[in-house]
Amino acid sequence: MLLLQTVHDWFWWDRLWLPANYTWADLRDEEGLVLPKASHFYITVPGALLFMVVRHFFERFVGTPVAGAMGIKDKARRKARGNPVLEDCFVSGSKNPSQNEIYGLAKKSNLTELQVARWFRRRRNQDRPSVLKKFQESCWRFVFYLCAFIGGIAVLYDKPWLYEIWLVWENYPKQSYLISQYWYYVLELSFYWSLLFSVASDVRRKDFKVQVIHHCSTIFLLNFSWCVNYVRVGTLTLLVHDTSDFLLEAAKMCSYAGWKTSCNVLFVIFAVMFLITRLIIFPGWIIYATVVYPLYICPTFFLYYAFNTIMFTLQALHIYWSYLIFKMVKKVFRGNMSGDDRSDKEEDDLSEDGEEQCMQNGARAGKHRVLNGQPDH
Repeated sequence: MLLLQTVHDWFWWDRLWLPANYTWADLRDEEGLVLPKASHFYITVPGALLFMVVRHFFERFVGTPVAGAMGIKDKARRKARGNPVLEDCFVSGSKNPSQNEIYGLAKKSNLTELQVARWFRRRRNQDRPSVLKKFQESCWRFVFYLCAFIGGIAVLYDKPWLYEIWLVWENYPKQSYLISQYWYYVLELSFYWSLLFSVASDVRRKDFKVQVIHHCSTIFLLNFSWCVNYVRVGTLTLLVHDTSDFLLEAAKMCSYAGWKTSCNVLFVIFAVMFLITRLIIFPGWIIYATVVYPLYICPTFFLYYAFNTIMFTLQALHIYWSYLIFKMVKKVFRGNMSGDDRSDKEEDDLSEDGEEQCMQNGARAGKHRVLNGQPDH
């Protein structure tokens, strides 16, 4: 217990988190002043579990009917039959075997090359999420992000620091939090906790690691900004992020439904909003407010550097995603955008004639490489 108390006292040392001439004793609740505390967010973990339960029923009883109304059906998949030889090869990492590997596996498993190729295609499809699952996930996020955006406007529209950004530091650190700010934080934090808890079961995309970093950074930033009473900056940051996210989910829903024109229009609108909010407003307005304005109030201290390091990390993620969005926009204007490039697409279950034609083409290509002295990978 003594060790824990020592660590606690060291971590919450006044000089780390408070401006000069302030101690934690100066920041106690009193008449007309109610300050944020770390204990206020204990509710967010059970809140995240509640979000996961609500999401389950939402996807089943709302997402599925909406998908059906938009023409998306849960297509039945043909499962690969149990085969220890092929399964061992698949699990070991050879999910897309070459023509030579297919030939060898066909000999080992006493199957034809067509049957082996078909087995691998069906086995790959088994691990891919269905279009319906992708739609349900996007539908859930669309509803939350839209509600969060509307809620953020309701919380902030009458706050003077929304229009005069320097007011986020007025009377800092003695700033009372508002009930509306508290619930805005709780709902957002609970939602991001739920995303982190369900990341293993959600649709896995190519930027999976970046998504995990983003969720962890957001959770830490929300908790951190609340504990050190950066609440005004935190609510502005949430609003900026919620402004474009629901547009992306709407575009993805249209993409999964095959509504190409609607998808392209929504995606271009999303891209414009994303670039404005994440590459202009966030660094030029909010980060500027956290980097420059505090210098006029008090000397820099540890919190100043720690908080801005997190903000710049978040901005680095924005730049990375802007690069991906730019590539997608190029595809839109070239007319070859199809679906979400971050996730694998399901392979069609070809007819036997189609499979045979593909196998013959592959065999001819392999033979051509061998005759020209090239390795057949």
